[in-house]
Amino acid sequence: MWKSENRSRYDRSKLRYPSDVTDDEWKLIAPLIPPAKPGGNKRRVDLREVVNGLMYILGSGCQWRAIPKDLPPRSTVHDYFVRWDDDGTLNRIHYALYVKCRELAERQASPTAAIIDSQSVKSAEKGGAPIDPHGYDAGKKIKGKKRHLLVDTQGLVLLALVHSADIQDRDGGILLMSTMFGLFPFVLKLYADGGYQGPQFQAALRRVCPSVNVEIVKRSDAAKHFLVLPKRWIVERSIAWLNRCRRLAKDWECLNRRALAFLRLASIRLMLRKLCQNTK
Repeated sequence: MWKSENRSRYDRSKLRYPSDVTDDEWKLIAPLIPPAKPGGNKRRVDLREVVNGLMYILGSGCQWRAIPKDLPPRSTVHDYFVRWDDDGTLNRIHYALYVKCRELAERQASPTAAIIDSQSVKSAEKGGAPIDPHGYDAGKKIKGKKRHLLVDTQGLVLLALVHSADIQDRDGGILLMSTMFGLFPFVLKLYADGGYQGPQFQAALRRVCPSVNVEIVKRSDAAKHFLVLPKRWIVERSIAWLNRCRRLAKDWECLNRRALAFLRLASIRLMLRKLCQNTK
């Protein structure tokens, strides 16, 4: 928690850009980045600067061509971003940092409870179907994409998925849960809002995750003002944390996979800062 006593932990004014990774943050992710392939010329690219370039785009929301000149060229930063997304490097970094965050909180690597929710975001002015299909969320009145998140009780992202906004929460939630593949085998409780209620979601969830029980946390009909709902506020806070990255303000990416990669990168940034700020 931010306090005047620990303000120095959050001070990034001495960095070249506030989005740059610190020495402690780089030490956490450097061993997880794969080495250069054997053969050919020696790698001349500074990978830390590549990560700084990605974090600059993520945090500022700028265009690829607007990367500052003292960072690697946009083609280099973009090529490494695509490569690390395709070969699973971002996934490995995310999972390794997640385990460290759980250890810092003195908890098991696999949680027993999770919270699910979605966020609809507007699409930018770009191509549509069939390359980048988008839809209309009639509930939020938003034309674009929907981000589905599964977080633990600390608010850390377990799984994420990006799909068209016209897919209902109960259907998108099943798509998200089906990507777990035994990665978090001890999840037994799933908290959700009213969008996931009904026998269809229950039956589909039993097929993909038979050991998970759903608890629907509803808002009281008598409530006429803002009300903090148990467990549901955690995933809402996580969405707010991720939205500090301006690249996530709209759906700028031409592929759902790249949009998911930026979402995962935002979660990596969150865990890096949590780990380094709490160890000082």
